Formats: sequence, structure tokens, C-alpha cells
Amino acid sequence: MAHVGATFRFATVDPDGVHWRLRRNCSVTPRQLWAVYGALCVVSLGIAGFFWSLGATLVVPFALLEMGALGVALLVYGRHAADAEHISVQPGRLVVETETAGQRQRVEFRPPWVQVLPLASRQALIEVSGQGRKVVVGRHVRADHRPEVAAEIRRALASGGMGHTL
Repeated sequence: MAHVGATFRFATVDPDGVHWRLRRNCSVTPRQLWAVYGALCVVSLGIAGFFWSLGATLVVPFALLEMGALGVALLVYGRHAADAEHISVQPGRLVVETETAGQRQRVEFRPPWVQVLPLASRQALIEVSGQGRKVVVGRHVRADHRPEVAAEIRRALASGGMGHTL
């Protein structure tokens, strides 16, 4: 048996099994985002206050409306910034954990009854199903890499999650 460290491009192998951590590619953390938003509010409201003092009284309400709309958009973005999927193949089980907008879901499967299929097209997500349950994963993986991720999961299931190929 050969070690699969070289055969898994998207997974990590440790003594507990094979793990995939699929996350959004976010270059800015929610904390950094809110710091920038705060700075924008100070600048925008400062400029609005200056023009208000010169007699342009409608500038402040529009600046508040603008900052409110931007705040709502950043709040929606921030709720999904931490979205992730963790797939783990361990001896005797496959665990799929997803987090979307703060909602967590965990589904465990017994490997002999699991199917891992890319859905209808190459652009589609990956379906993990078995024992009457189904989970769709791969939202945070480029579409052209999804078939390879699905193949890696199938390979890990075939090896029993021990980090070795058959």
C-alpha cells in the first residue's frame, strides 16, 4: 500500500483519516470589513455635515440612506463570509459538515452505502448520498475542480479512510 499524500490535491491526510476543508475565498475578514465600513461612515457623514453647515440640508439624509444601504449589503456579505464545508473520511464513516450563514449541518454516512456523484454537468455541485440521506457539497470549489474532488472522496472511501490507496 502506498501513502496517498501525493494523490490527494485538495485533501489533507492524518492518522484520523482524510479531510477536505472547502471554504469561500475571502480576502477580507468580517472584522476588517466593519472597520472599513466605519471609516466610510465617518468620512461620508463628515462631508455631509460640512455641506449641511453650508445650507444643503438634504445631503445628510441621503448620506444616511447610502450608509444604511451599504451596511445592509455588508451584513449580508458578512453572514456568508465564514461559510464552509468539511468532509472527513475516517475508518467506518464519512462525515459531511456544512455551515451556511451560521447554520450548521452534520451528516454521517457508512461508507459501504455511500455514492459520491458530480451532478448533471461539470459545472454542477457534488452529491453525497446514502442510507436515504443526501448532502450537496462543493459550493466553494471552482466548478472545473469539482469532478476531481468527487474522485478524491471516492478514492478515500475505497481505501477505508486510512490514507492509503488500495
